[in-house]
Amino acid sequence: MKMRNSNLGYPRIGEKREWKKLLEAFWRGDLTEREFYLDMKKIRLSHLVKQREAGIDLVPVGDFSYYDHVLDTAVMFGLIPERFRDQDPSLLQTYFSIARGSKDKVASEMTKWFNTNYHYIVPELDGTEPRLIHNRLLELYKEARDEAGIKGKPVLVGPLTLTALSKGEKKEKILEKLVPLYVQVFKELEEEGAEWIQIDEPIFVTSAADAAFMKKTKKIYESIKKGLGSAKLLLQTYFECPEQYEQLIQLPVDGLGLDFVHDRGKTLEHLNAFGFPKDKVLAAGVIDGRNIWKAELQKTAKLVNRILEKVGRDRLILQPSCSLIHVPVTAEREVNLHPLVKNSLAFADEKLHEITLLTKFMNFEEETLSAYDQGISELAASDLRNRHSVHASFDKYSTDRVSAAQRKEAQQRKFSLPVLPTTTIGSFPQTKEVRAARLKYKKGTLLDSDYSQFIEGEIKKWIDIQENLGLDVLVHGEFERTDMVEYFGEKLEGMAITSNGWVQSYGSRCVRPPVIYGDVFFEKPMTLKETLFAQRLTDKPVKGMLTGPVTIVNWSFVRSDVPRAAVLNQLSLAIRAEVEALENAGIGMIQVDEPALREGLPLKEKMREQYLDEAVTAFKRSTASVKPETQIHTHMCYSSFEDMIEAIDALDADVISIETSRSHGELIHSFETYSYSKGIGLGVYDIHSPRIPSETEIIRNIERALQVLDAGQFWVNPDCGLKTRGEKEAVEALKIMVRAAKICREKAVQETTV
Repeated sequence: MKMRNSNLGYPRIGEKREWKKLLEAFWRGDLTEREFYLDMKKIRLSHLVKQREAGIDLVPVGDFSYYDHVLDTAVMFGLIPERFRDQDPSLLQTYFSIARGSKDKVASEMTKWFNTNYHYIVPELDGTEPRLIHNRLLELYKEARDEAGIKGKPVLVGPLTLTALSKGEKKEKILEKLVPLYVQVFKELEEEGAEWIQIDEPIFVTSAADAAFMKKTKKIYESIKKGLGSAKLLLQTYFECPEQYEQLIQLPVDGLGLDFVHDRGKTLEHLNAFGFPKDKVLAAGVIDGRNIWKAELQKTAKLVNRILEKVGRDRLILQPSCSLIHVPVTAEREVNLHPLVKNSLAFADEKLHEITLLTKFMNFEEETLSAYDQGISELAASDLRNRHSVHASFDKYSTDRVSAAQRKEAQQRKFSLPVLPTTTIGSFPQTKEVRAARLKYKKGTLLDSDYSQFIEGEIKKWIDIQENLGLDVLVHGEFERTDMVEYFGEKLEGMAITSNGWVQSYGSRCVRPPVIYGDVFFEKPMTLKETLFAQRLTDKPVKGMLTGPVTIVNWSFVRSDVPRAAVLNQLSLAIRAEVEALENAGIGMIQVDEPALREGLPLKEKMREQYLDEAVTAFKRSTASVKPETQIHTHMCYSSFEDMIEAIDALDADVISIETSRSHGELIHSFETYSYSKGIGLGVYDIHSPRIPSETEIIRNIERALQVLDAGQFWVNPDCGLKTRGEKEAVEALKIMVRAAKICREKAVQETTV
């Protein structure tokens, strides 16, 4: 019997970001709802056809989304936040309101999908009563079958993962009520002829999957399986090896999907030690679904043969390690990269080819894989990856500064900031004029002098706006930057930027992660020109804006031939050189952003200490050489920080800013039990929503923070950069923020003097 293959999910955005453009056109009101649905359907069906034509046997349906697959699942089961329950849950308007907020309602919290840079909308369970609003999976399955002739594999986030990643105090009760609804969805799919149904349960690879969790899991899946007939359930995990392999393989499902790429070899060890049930199918993730390097297929074939020692050929399915949503669509159009780099890339379409080629080889339909593997080793042997001058002794670079108390005193003397100083995170709106000028410059149709004049004009405009608003610490606006990581990828040696390597970050927001292909090093200052120009325009401090080494690593496609720690060390020295260039030029505040620090945290608790030690050391190596009066800031995005607050403190930044608006202030609990003495800005309003916050709302957020933080350490700022917002809404929101800060400042001063 022939071995089959499968895919877990395909990038939604389209080869030319058609999906993103369609979404934003609808939000602008340029499309009717009917036009939106029809155009989205065309994109969705084209993706299914592409996978079938690539030779994929089990094509996923249900992975396509208008915003986020977790939100899709929550809305399908009626898990609507209380503030949106006056709206029809079946309406598209309600769906987007939950994700983006509306005029008078804040959006649901957004956070990282496990240890990736994909953001999901966090379901809110309190006060909800699960019910099946509509069987979205059934509609998509029938659409694929009837209009594309594809009998697909329905894909759905599983009940355990859904509830584990949700907010609410009654998760267990909600879980009990969800189980029969899942059964109903699967039963209806079965009646329409679905053969395999994929249930995504990545929660099983985390430390949450302890013995008690597995005992509960067994009962839940017994209930689900009991309600079905012929449909086969494939329980899919990814991003790591399962925490409780022995218990997992005994669950009453027909197949298990396991990651053999990001498991550090543990899954194969478990397979050899404990075997695999003869009545189950193993869907083996053997092609890397998260990085963009070509697979060494001869080596991968050896791995498959080792798996075949424990699993029969008729019970093995080959597939990527996870959904391909985490990689760009195709490398075919990448014409500007170094040939050695270009020839080593495999994006989603190329990974589908790898899967089918490997399947043919294992089925004796392809004689050799050597032709595909040829050339992969050329990059490894090239000078791009063997710059001996970069291989420094990192220990000789100090990571120590004088005490935070001494620094605070020196910085207060230098800057004389008021109580509750106001600032922003860094970027300002990237208007169509800014994007057009930058594109012309990159294409060579705009002279250096004309482009510099344009950027300086934007900087001056926004310095004036910030001064008129009354902000205390200013930024230059980052108009010369498309993305906070991409920009440094363009400037640092050993890194490259693709032409079309876009991936979804959240909603319609797409990013192009840099490709770290070789040894990384600093060549010349990257941010000095624009920062100095801005500082000359004002007497107020202007922050130098950098991206930290941990975030660059976590938001890039990293070379896979050396440990990530080695790449991190190289980046830490490159950023250190830029920090020193800014300070030597007279910039007294430097923000080294680390929004991705949390997302890189390993899913296994036992591996976290090493990761945090390496991350903290890299950050401190980047920033420790400055004088005491130079103030180091950092920023972190949507995440739960309760389990790493000590590491955040250990960064030894003078001021950190962290999101709290979407989490509705819940992050503040972290500081109720941990004594944090340095400066901190808990973002007081959500910039990812187009709504403008009220003064009352911001005052409430500030006052909530002041219940656990001293007014002398609290900064007032938005929760992230403003590049995605329109100019009018950004100015209006900042105006309200400054006004609210002044009200709270006066109150704090009065309370201090009483």
